[in-house]
Amino acid sequence: MASVVNPIQVQKYLKGVNYPASRRDLIETARREGADQNVIATLERIPDRTYDGPTGVAREIGKLS
Repeated sequence: MASVVNPIQVQKYLKGVNYPASRRDLIETARREGADQNVIATLERIPDRTYDGPTGVAREIGKLS
């Protein structure tokens, strides 16, 4: 299984996201920005809901560690 990446690493690939954003939006943006498989796998593990901003995304990633 891929390791969980640091929320700061993930945010590098979410620059173009328009919040609020769904998990799917986050994954699609990360792919477009060239995220590696560990980043994608981490985003696939956060709850499937709408995120209001990067803080909420980082909080959920932090819970995965």
